[in-house]
Formats: sequence, structure tokens, C-alpha cells
Amino acid sequence: MGQVPVPPTGDELLKVLAALGNPHRLRIVAALAEGGRNYVSRLARELGIGRPLLHMHLQRLEAAGLVTGSLELSEDGKAMKFFEVTPFMHVLTPDVVAAAARTISEEGKTTVKGTAK
Repeated sequence: MGQVPVPPTGDELLKVLAALGNPHRLRIVAALAEGGRNYVSRLARELGIGRPLLHMHLQRLEAAGLVTGSLELSEDGKAMKFFEVTPFMHVLTPDVVAAAARTISEEGKTTVKGTAK
């Protein structure tokens, strides 16, 4: 049987929801989940977005713990950054949200204010 996920703290939940609250990032997670690990240049071509924009979105997803990246050398010595989905599962119920809200740090509160536009 599957493990019951540990309820996230308020700050963790905010990071995950903010990371997934963007259509580009949802598409990135979907592409990596369906196609497996991929390197930045190929992923950018497949998704039709520029590498700098993709890199920014991947950093946000990585900070939220949804993807992981690793730097590898190709056969010709070129550095390539590969990303893959980190297995995750989040159960979102009113009780989970209420419990998480009670644990939001002062930093989390200011981050939310700074990003809400």
C-alpha cells in the first residue's frame, strides 16, 4: 500500500502551489513526466520556449522540490544540464490547507505579498 504523505508546512505548500500555478511550468512537469529526463536545450525545443525562460521555470520547479537537475558531460565534453521529475504527491484538502496556513513563516508571508499580482 502507498505511504500517506506528510502534510506540508505552509511555506512548502506555497512553494509548490506557486511553482505549479503557471502554465509553462505545468507543461514542463508534464513533458518530463511523460518523456522522462531531458536536457535543457532539447526540452526548450520540444516546448517551444527559449532556454533562458525555461531555465527560470526549471529553477522555480527545482526550488519547490518538483524536479531535480544534474550537470553531465557529453561525449564531446560539452556540459549539459539534465532535469527529471522528482516523485511527489500532495493531498490538498481544507484541513491540510488550514494546518499549513498555521505554519507560514514571516518570510513566507512577505514572499506571498511580493508575488501576488
